[in-house]
Parts: sequence; C-alpha cells; structure tokens
Amino acid sequence: MALPMSPDTLPLALLTVSAEITAGGLWVLLFAQARNNAVASFVKFNAALVLVMAAATFSLAAGLNVGEDVDGYPLDNGWMPETRWLLTAVFAGSALYAYATLRDHRPVALGLGAITSVLGLAVLASLAEIFAAPTWSYALTLASLIIGALVIGAVSNAMVLGHWYLVTPRLSEAPLREMTGGLVVFMVLQAALLAAAVALPRDTVDTSINGDILGNMFFWLRISLGLAFPAALAWMAYDSSG
Repeated sequence: MALPMSPDTLPLALLTVSAEITAGGLWVLLFAQARNNAVASFVKFNAALVLVMAAATFSLAAGLNVGEDVDGYPLDNGWMPETRWLLTAVFAGSALYAYATLRDHRPVALGLGAITSVLGLAVLASLAEIFAAPTWSYALTLASLIIGALVIGAVSNAMVLGHWYLVTPRLSEAPLREMTGGLVVFMVLQAALLAAAVALPRDTVDTSINGDILGNMFFWLRISLGLAFPAALAWMAYDSSG
C-alpha cells in the first residue's frame, strides 16, 4: 500500500507514520516493561515519549480534512471521524499510562498500557479502512500498517535504549537483544508482505506509474535502500547487542 507521490499526500502520510510510531512504540515498550528486564529510567523516559507522540498524532488528526480521494487515490473518508475518536482515546490512555509508569505503579501501568495498546491497534484498523479501497485487500493493508508499526517501534525503542549502555555498560543486554531481534523478524515479515503486494492482483489509480513494476527504478530503490539495507543494519545491531 502506497500513496501516490504528491504534496497533497503529505498530511495523510504524516498521520499514518505518527500513528504507527505511537502504537508500535507503545507495544515494544510495554513488552519490555512486562518482561521487567529494562532499566526503570528507560521505561519512564519512553513512556513520556509515547505520550508526546500520541499528543502530536491527535493534534494532526484533529486538523486534517480527508476527501474522497487524494491525487487520484480513492479514500474512504467515512472512517475519519472514528479515527479521530480513537486517537483521542489513545492520547488519554497514553497520559494515564505515562503517569502510572512515572509514579512506579507497575500493575496499573501495565493494565493501562494494555488497554491503550488495543486502542492503538484500533486506530490502525480504522486507517486501513480509509486506504484499503484500491489495494489487494483490507486484511493485507492492515497487516502492512501493523508490521510497519512494529518495525518503527522496535527501532525507536532500541535506539533510545542504546544510549543507556553508554552510561552504564554493565546493564543486561537482554532487552536490547530482544528489541533488535524482533526488528529483524519484523523486517522479514515486511519483505514477505512486499512480495505479496507485487504478486497479488490490485487496482490502479489514474496517477499511478504505468508499465511493469519490475522495470521501475523506484521499485528497486524501495527494495535496496528501503528494505535490504535497513535489514542488514538491523541484523548488525542484533549481532552487536550480544
């Protein structure tokens, strides 16, 4: 699933990425918090970051008007009100989760984090309804958003956690290894989903590039610089974390 390259697509693309960062960042952080093997200061710091991203995503959605299409790409704008309400709930849940985490109320924080995680999944499900019309299917569009959220959540959490080792090198390597290992797995799933996107039948839009996709230079840039190179870096990070 990809929107056409146009300035008109930027607000929607930014909303999608922000929602993925918020949901994926919370999922990966909550996993580390539940495992109880990450230093408490990191968990508290990233809980605050999740709140900041939730606030930014909510603000972006509140001022975004979605029409019936963007640059020829058809949209189901009937789902935008639901998306806004769900993002409001995610913002509120993230605030409560961050407060409970900062106050060291672990059971409460885990419960609030789990509820907010489900709300984050609902946001992605609503966004998938908006974008799914000309794609392979709703299910694979949703899978694309979920896997993207997991990838960016693992990256953001692992990058922040890596700075804790600069200050205290003797910290357990387990949480960083789990995050980078998960990142490798998620990127393999992204590659499989991309293969399905190419192989399965799909609709086209008027502004899409005509011709064989395998002969399109930008497709191979997506493969090499957008997937293969980051996957190699993810594996190096996983290997180094051990």
